[in-house]
Amino acid sequence: MPPLLSARRAAEIQPFVVMDVLSRAHQLEAAGRRVIHMEIGEPDFTAPPQVVEAAVRALRDGRTAYTAALGLPALRQAIGAHYRRCFGIQVSDSRIAITSGASGGLLLTLALYLNPGDEILVPDPGYPGYRHMVRAFEGIARPLQVAAASGFQPTLAMVRASWRRRTKGLLLGSPSNPTGTLISRMELEKIARFVAARGGVLIADEIYQGLTYGEPPATALGLPGEVAVVNSFSKYFCMTGWRLGWVILPKKRMRDFEKLAQHLFICAPSVAQHAALACFLPATLNILEQRRIEFRRRRDFFVPALERAGLGVPVRPAGAFYIYAACPAGIDGKRFALELLEREGVAATPGVDFGSNATAGCVRFAYTCGMAELEEAAQRLERFTAAGFAAGKIRPKVRGGSASASAPGGRARRAP
Repeated sequence: MPPLLSARRAAEIQPFVVMDVLSRAHQLEAAGRRVIHMEIGEPDFTAPPQVVEAAVRALRDGRTAYTAALGLPALRQAIGAHYRRCFGIQVSDSRIAITSGASGGLLLTLALYLNPGDEILVPDPGYPGYRHMVRAFEGIARPLQVAAASGFQPTLAMVRASWRRRTKGLLLGSPSNPTGTLISRMELEKIARFVAARGGVLIADEIYQGLTYGEPPATALGLPGEVAVVNSFSKYFCMTGWRLGWVILPKKRMRDFEKLAQHLFICAPSVAQHAALACFLPATLNILEQRRIEFRRRRDFFVPALERAGLGVPVRPAGAFYIYAACPAGIDGKRFALELLEREGVAATPGVDFGSNATAGCVRFAYTCGMAELEEAAQRLERFTAAGFAAGKIRPKVRGGSASASAPGGRARRAP
């Protein structure tokens, strides 16, 4: 009898390279080193006190039983009211499903739409979970090679050129991970019309909605055609470990989505759902707005800090809490990240985690730590690159007598 093997899908799922960074960071910390963590996409802020208090009340009152598969009616109604208040969009709560995080929402959405062999277009670089979730349902994730010229976001021309007979839809994030960039409403509407004309689905991952700087928050709701919106309480609402999100779908899809949710998840965590009702209180929203302003302050500090250290920032991030930086020309991003951790105790994510489109020379920094730590990280980074340049270990390309950092997408950005 042949040996029992894992399914091919498990073998084809790639590990996160950043986990190597995180594992080594933990080893260094165990040995007494102080590490500045800029590798994990998680706010350093915890849930607002109103949310914590609501969770404590729910526990004390024994509200810990299963909820309906689609979630607490009161929470679905609160989310609908949130869209009316923030975007002027009328969304019936009958179209809203509460999920176990955005990850659970994405999994259920892909289970709803994908047949084996169907293709979903995904940005490259982009959040790696997209392609692996598509693979888990026997679909094919086809990369769109986004670049600095388009703000690392898909364009209608890219989607049109990549659309094939088996293409089922497009999955994108705005604000995006790892680049923190936004897609323009005009471009997204053109893409939505194209996808609709071909009977496809546009899946919009809006998990970082609310964390924008200089641009108002936006949503794909209201665009033409079949649109599925995935969102979460993790990032803007600072509830990562609570594992709570939501999906908004066309009304005609809700029963099928509900059946999948019933069998695959039962329901989202009940205590988290009761707690999340407090997210939309004015006092909570005021706290979250102050945190958004703080994230913007961190971004405005760390982008020039990276550039002073000799890295390029091909596109200034307008959302989320990430900076996607280009290493000096010819430098491998994974080597850069591992050496930066080893020598200076700053942990960052190698770009190769996010795809294969010119990612090998990039590193993602998450500005999810306080300003004091960011200032120290900037000092350590400048010391690291200066020592590398002096020792010949890091060799930037020289143009016109100054160091330059290569930018994905064929552009180069001169380092100050």
